Amino acid sequence: MAESSTLPTGFGELEVLAVGMVLLVEALSGLSLNSLTIFSFCKTPELRTPCHLLVLSLALADSGISLNALVAATSSLLRRWPYGSDGCQVHGFQGFVTALASICSSAAIAWGRYHHYCTRSQLAWNSAVSLVLFVWLSSTFWAALPLLGWGHYDYEPLGTCCTLDYSKGDRNFSSFLFTMSFFNFAMPLFITITSYRLMEQKLGKSGHLQVPALIAKMVPTINAINYALGNEMVCRGIWQCLSPQKSEKDRAK
Repeated sequence: MAESSTLPTGFGELEVLAVGMVLLVEALSGLSLNSLTIFSFCKTPELRTPCHLLVLSLALADSGISLNALVAATSSLLRRWPYGSDGCQVHGFQGFVTALASICSSAAIAWGRYHHYCTRSQLAWNSAVSLVLFVWLSSTFWAALPLLGWGHYDYEPLGTCCTLDYSKGDRNFSSFLFTMSFFNFAMPLFITITSYRLMEQKLGKSGHLQVPALIAKMVPTINAINYALGNEMVCRGIWQCLSPQKSEKDRAK
């Protein structure tokens, strides 16, 4: 999309502004909730465990997605992309790294929970650190491939943010999309489903759709509520961080 003030073809001004406002709300809510998770991990010693390191990795990834959404929100409110073609490549790369890291971190959490609840042994620090490093290095590798010519980053239809160009149907992009999807979507999904199924069988406890751009930007908020705020120990750590005086009294007791 050219760096002009003209609206993208097929979109009205109210539509562009509405998208910008939705992205802004999603970005700020995701940043706020995941920042609480990160802050509580850093400030609360009880949360510094190998299993919670996996949750921290997810919170960092989702914070990155929220930052990516914040850039898209700003551009939508400006009704243009002001960062040029190089900025588009950086924006697409950063968004894809954090999106893949979020998916793989969710799978890592599922495996970590299976390991904890089904083997009845604590996850070792070296295993957790190695898993987090693998998640981020793998995500960076796959996100860098479009910059090197396998796949391609381009503007989304609105023209105010950048991601993989899914409109390309050539052999180059099709081969990248198929291979990337297998390793970064199918395999994490298999690990996640298998881990929770095995936990369900072991513990006897029972416990989605194709994601458009706007819904994808909402994932950080959903993950923060599901993995962080839904965890009693993390909630306690957040409460201690927000109430330092009460925390000191509790420690004294």
